[in-house]
Amino acid sequence: MKKKQFILICICAVITASCTSTVPTRKQNKIAQAIKKEGDVFQARGNYTAALSKLLEAEKIAPDDPYIQNSLGLAYMGKEKNKMAIQAFNKALALKPDYTEALNNLGAAYLRDEKWDIAVKTFNKVLEDLTYPTPHYPLANIGWAQLAQNNYPAAQNYFLKAAREVPGFIPAIHGLAQLYIRTDQTDRAMALLDKNIKRSPDTAIFHADLAQVYEACGRTPQAINAWQMVTQLSSENSKLYYRAEQRLFELQ
Repeated sequence: MKKKQFILICICAVITASCTSTVPTRKQNKIAQAIKKEGDVFQARGNYTAALSKLLEAEKIAPDDPYIQNSLGLAYMGKEKNKMAIQAFNKALALKPDYTEALNNLGAAYLRDEKWDIAVKTFNKVLEDLTYPTPHYPLANIGWAQLAQNNYPAAQNYFLKAAREVPGFIPAIHGLAQLYIRTDQTDRAMALLDKNIKRSPDTAIFHADLAQVYEACGRTPQAINAWQMVTQLSSENSKLYYRAEQRLFELQ
């Protein structure tokens, strides 16, 4: 009998030890949050490698923190590891089901992974949260998913809804410009871009869109000028800068 009691006490001790070891103490949680903040700063600067290193360090201390998982997902997206990002966002949502920001980020990861239908369903769930403060993001993202599938009327509808929420919202205006270019509505694209470049002259993607319009119209000198403006406004290590450099090489 005593032997059985001793075994039971040992089992309880092991269970207690295993439970307490997975739950960070208040001090450990503070350390994890401080490391997460460092990772978020690197992420804001576009240094996703350093961000990921810090966030993985934070995750080791607090593996069940939904906010760390959300930041991890963003870092994976920055590293173009979309499937790993999807896993992280899903874990964040499993830990905090009402975490709408993580839900929107999950939709963005599905969008990057070209899972169009799942992305649209996810963004529509985001829009069900009437308290979500930035509905223009999921609206524009649904537009991009529809555009990728050549559903032009639906894409236009969602881009316009996003632009109504926030006039001049860059992803929505860029999406509309691309839609007009793809449907040979170059005059409409030109008018849209002229208006928004006056409003936001330092937005490189608008000048890239304008360069595409000029190319579609056979106006090569104007296209070259627009691509040159893109190189001046965008970061030298960005995809947009490399694209502009490539087009300048091919056009000149």
